Amino acid sequence: MEFIITRDELRTIYKTPRPTDGSIRKELKTLDGHCRSFIDKSPFVLIGSSDGAGNADVTPKGDRPGFVAVLDEKTIAIPDRPGNNRLDTLENILLNPSVGLLFLIPGMNETLRVNGDARITVDAALRERLAVDCKAPQSVVVVTVKAAYMHCAKAFMRSELWKPETWYDRATLPTLGQILRDQLALAETAEATDRWLDEDYKQTMW
Repeated sequence: MEFIITRDELRTIYKTPRPTDGSIRKELKTLDGHCRSFIDKSPFVLIGSSDGAGNADVTPKGDRPGFVAVLDEKTIAIPDRPGNNRLDTLENILLNPSVGLLFLIPGMNETLRVNGDARITVDAALRERLAVDCKAPQSVVVVTVKAAYMHCAKAFMRSELWKPETWYDRATLPTLGQILRDQLALAETAEATDRWLDEDYKQTMW
């Protein structure tokens, strides 16, 4: 199998059609009203990061719509809610601040992409501002925006992601307890693991 290794080779493959003027000019350096409104309505964002050695990671972050705060036209704040404490994204940011964000709004095929540099803070006032049910996040990822632009709908149209009639019947798919039992050779049953997970979700959502 041969691989493309230069930009010239890549552009030879993708020589037509060329990027339109609009696809180039739509990239903004700051968050305009549409970007801010999209972030305010989004309950879900994916964060792409990598460490100093180039090892990549994508982490989902979700909460009630507006959980990501727009501090100004160049700055957004993402609360870090309780998780598994692997800290993949946070440790990557310490080594390499560059991140890519993809914001989604359920039912909307277009997405918002934001690229920038991230830092981690435990600023008390900001954590309090982002608290839910009086529970403040342990830390906050503050992203300085370098580029923001709307992404077209083709990927979501092709996948029919938001059409319930295309979804698998959840009962036909394994539970996380079943998956973990098989992957980790756990002694406890899948049902016991699923019960533990359900209780953990109830106790540590925020």
